[in-house]
Amino acid sequence: MKSLLLSACLSLALAPAAMAQAVTGSGVVPASAANSAERAIAFAANAPAGAALVIVMADATLPPLDGVALSAAERQAVTAAIASADFDGKTGSTLSLRGIGAHPRILLVGAGPTPSSLALAEAGGKAAQELKSEPQPVTIAGAFGDRAAADVAYGFALGQYRFDRYKTVDKKAPPTGAVTLVGADPSVAEAAFANRWKPLADGVRLSRDLANEPANVIYPESFVARVREAFAGTPGVSIEVLDEAAMRRLGMGTLVGVGQGSPRGSRLLAVRYRGAGAPDAPVAFVGKGITFDSGGISLKPGAGMWDMKGDMSGAASVVGAALSLARSRAPVHVVAVAALAENMPDGNAQRPGDITRTMSGKTIEMLNSDAEGRLVLADANEYVAQAYKPRAIVNIATLTGSIVGALDDQYAGLFARDEKLAGALLVAGTASGEELWRMPLHENYAAKLKSDIADIRNIAPGQGPGASLGAHFIGFFVDEATPWAHLDIAGVNQADKASPLVPKGMSGFGVRLLDQFARSGD
Repeated sequence: MKSLLLSACLSLALAPAAMAQAVTGSGVVPASAANSAERAIAFAANAPAGAALVIVMADATLPPLDGVALSAAERQAVTAAIASADFDGKTGSTLSLRGIGAHPRILLVGAGPTPSSLALAEAGGKAAQELKSEPQPVTIAGAFGDRAAADVAYGFALGQYRFDRYKTVDKKAPPTGAVTLVGADPSVAEAAFANRWKPLADGVRLSRDLANEPANVIYPESFVARVREAFAGTPGVSIEVLDEAAMRRLGMGTLVGVGQGSPRGSRLLAVRYRGAGAPDAPVAFVGKGITFDSGGISLKPGAGMWDMKGDMSGAASVVGAALSLARSRAPVHVVAVAALAENMPDGNAQRPGDITRTMSGKTIEMLNSDAEGRLVLADANEYVAQAYKPRAIVNIATLTGSIVGALDDQYAGLFARDEKLAGALLVAGTASGEELWRMPLHENYAAKLKSDIADIRNIAPGQGPGASLGAHFIGFFVDEATPWAHLDIAGVNQADKASPLVPKGMSGFGVRLLDQFARSGD
């Protein structure tokens, strides 16, 4: 995706059981496919026999391991190996040992001397990825208290994710046996995991599954169906869906217009969750949901276009965050809006130079159909403002190749008019491990997007600050009195290589960040 975004320099789990099959242009995808089973996560006072052992280390000293069968001679062997390898327990360090006692493998994972919740989670994720090919059960013990064991378990849940449901040959056998976190009072960690971290891991998994699916499986209508299935029976949740006829009646010309070149009809999905004691006015998370982006008439280069199945990562993130908040019964009020369309070229597609009218009544000169994400967000933001009257709006989108050139895969770009909102998002990004970098919005950008025949045009001529111009365009359709921020995640929505909490593939970036932000109350 990154190379394609850079070359374009512009915009940037199967169907539920009720849907028997997804029909494609050249065949049928069976709905019975599923990802490989993941290890169940358990908590206990004593380690099961015959398991691989993970020891979370604060430094080079082997910690007490109550509940783990490790003899004095075995401890001495591990201590000698630590000294021989100069293992220091720093965050991210690992040391793998075999042939010590009855444990088929002992893996030491460093979390540092005063590990944060995030550092402990990363230790768990590192362990999951190091042991993904180990067939036997896993025990985790070490330098953390009972409650902090939940952080490690959460990281393990994120790190063991895999998307392999369409493999029929050379598919790796799933691991057998649970991962058991050992502590003096396992009920403390078990409750913390069940109430806080498992719902968040579920939200990230939903987001990753949606974004990893091919576009012949996930398109606007099936995206909605998958989300309905995920939220079924969840207290405090209401779901609203607008089809094209409803959007036309509301004057949503840009969201409908982006999808008019595809036989897959556009949709606007709104998932509202209101927890006990939450404020009347929600915070709105509005995500770009282009389920496949060919560029439309302004066609993208062919190389790498397959990654454009992930151009709905913003929409996947907002529904994933809402799922986490709802399943954990957080005392917050949020509405997650997904602006869903497929951007394809055909005889009915938008043409460069077309004029479209938004729900707000403002008009757009559409000069490039590959700058479509900002178009669907213009209507989605207006809809959420009128229908839900939010106290703040946060957009999230794989919007521009420009942000990839500026920040690569280290940060998402943050654009905001409201300093308090910007500060809260920056803090949430650091705490969650999904970091943001503040980018400029300047009033002079307005001149670059001025149209001679409409209220605004969707691109500027020539070279320019593409990410900032895209953000300015979106902000043009948000009332100045409403705190608003835009997150450009084009460089971080997909991982080219694994990190402790993010296996290779679509990352689910934004779920952890938005969950953390919503809970902060800012």
